[in-house]
Amino acid sequence: MRLDERVDPEQPPVSAADHRATPPRSGLRRRVAVVVAAVLVAVLGVAGTASYADDVSRAVQTVVADEPRAVSDQTVLGNLWRVYTENYLEEGTGRTLDPQNDQITTSEGESYTMLRAVWMDDLDTFSASWQWTKDNLQRDDFLMSWRFGLRDDGTYGVQSELGGDNTASDADSDIALALLMAYSRWKQDVFLYDALAIVSSIWEQEVVVVDGAPVLVANDLEQDDPDRVLVNPSYFAPYAYRVFAEVDPDHDWMGLVDNSYAVLEQLDQQPLDADRAVGLAPDWVFMDRRTGAFSAVSDTLTTRYSYDALRLPWRLALDVRWNGEERARQLLEQQSVLATRWTTDGRLVAGYDRDGTPAVDYEAPAMYGGAMGYFDVVDPALADEVYAQELLPVYDADTGNLAQQLGYYDSNWVWFGMALHLDALPDLTVTNE
Repeated sequence: MRLDERVDPEQPPVSAADHRATPPRSGLRRRVAVVVAAVLVAVLGVAGTASYADDVSRAVQTVVADEPRAVSDQTVLGNLWRVYTENYLEEGTGRTLDPQNDQITTSEGESYTMLRAVWMDDLDTFSASWQWTKDNLQRDDFLMSWRFGLRDDGTYGVQSELGGDNTASDADSDIALALLMAYSRWKQDVFLYDALAIVSSIWEQEVVVVDGAPVLVANDLEQDDPDRVLVNPSYFAPYAYRVFAEVDPDHDWMGLVDNSYAVLEQLDQQPLDADRAVGLAPDWVFMDRRTGAFSAVSDTLTTRYSYDALRLPWRLALDVRWNGEERARQLLEQQSVLATRWTTDGRLVAGYDRDGTPAVDYEAPAMYGGAMGYFDVVDPALADEVYAQELLPVYDADTGNLAQQLGYYDSNWVWFGMALHLDALPDLTVTNE
């Protein structure tokens, strides 16, 4: 079983002390302030009180300066990418750090950096990240060990004592997709060759037969359990499997696409350890290897829709965006509780129980980033609202930096959500050649 560090659902994470950025002052209030100040300048100027007129004139300039500077969508994404490379990538190595978790590195983190780098057309960062990953995380079977950091003996390396030499199938899939897009974008053959080896090994080590059909399981250890397998639904990436099918015809990747949707459709209606389900995926679930029956895992690897599961709407939306997948659209439509919670509560909290009730009383920026997949596909008007009120305010247009401190995970999923909403995540494997 993957021994991942998870946010304690009963306590806000370190980066979640104050998730909501202060919204910008309303345009109406700014205009009123400017008008009032201008009138005062005129009156005081006529009265000959020059010093007061100068003071108020400066106040007018201050109010005008308070207006956030308009910037292009690409500038926002580009500046947030720059901030990410400055704050989360180790200088000299390109290693992706998790500052809130003892500066560890995960295969997930490397995969996020590689995906963002290829979408941002940043070859240098991509190459550095992939080289470090190959040198430090890649195993003999071409998959990645999932956790690297300070070990008990005082050296840095894969943290085997914490299960760090196991794999994480989401990271392996994202890295393989990033490499294939990198090959298409930059025409460097090494990226293709590296990707092919990973794709084949994902199938051999991380896809198992459950009730007669292929399922992507959480890690490479699950293949050894004859009774049940651990599944994280937010690891499912059907858009990536379609790409893998093009380069690896020896394996039934399209069968994995179909069964991934079949599993998600069945799972959405399963109460598991609750009285009812409302269409939200669980963070984790067991599947009986013979029958496909679902069961809850543990109090740590929960059935809540939270830290892990929040990524699934984004992944489904990408398959809608790239391939027009109707099954993904239908699954997203079943997640209407997200719209209900947003419109009723005025926010989304960091976790929901299986029946859709809030499990915690704090917010997480990553939740909004993932939920953009639902809003963009099902309710574009609400998507604009959530983007304007929850995602865009983390960016300070005047400085080009973050308006609030974000943890590693939040920083990535805010960016992924923004980029999805701004239609800045093309399938780079599709060319006009």
